[in-house]
Amino acid sequence: MKVILTDEIRGLGTRGDIVTVKDGYARNFLIPKNLAREATPGNLKSIEQERKKWALLASQEKDAAQKAAASVQGVKVTIQKRVGDHGNLFGSVTANDIADALVARGIAVDKRRIELGHPIKTAGVHDVDVRLHREVSAHIQVEVVPIGHESIEEPAAPAAAENAQQA
Repeated sequence: MKVILTDEIRGLGTRGDIVTVKDGYARNFLIPKNLAREATPGNLKSIEQERKKWALLASQEKDAAQKAAASVQGVKVTIQKRVGDHGNLFGSVTANDIADALVARGIAVDKRRIELGHPIKTAGVHDVDVRLHREVSAHIQVEVVPIGHESIEEPAAPAAAENAQQA
């Protein structure tokens, strides 16, 4: 069945694209969730009128995503988890854990935008991409530390405080 996408669907297409999908996928998922419309002559005409509106909306979304990426870029978050003897986690760090850590720092990011290349199952520093728009992504670092320990960067601060007291 040919459908016109009314929203971006990863792996399928972007807004306004005409794609061929299986009938069941279109009838049971895409059309009921208003992610697509059937590609009839009437819908094709109405989509042509909406493309201009979508182009303006897409540029606004991209600008907003670039501003959000600037605030997220290079952020380092620390997540405390239970760790075994060899530095392996009991479980793994999920996108939801990372989103919660970002919210604690005052940065609101949807957990579905956080892309983990592989499950984080070891303590240490890991690189994670946050895809805010199909053309805009930001890079953050996630440091996983055992519960009860502090970040690797934080122990340097007490040493600096001791030096200040001695002077």
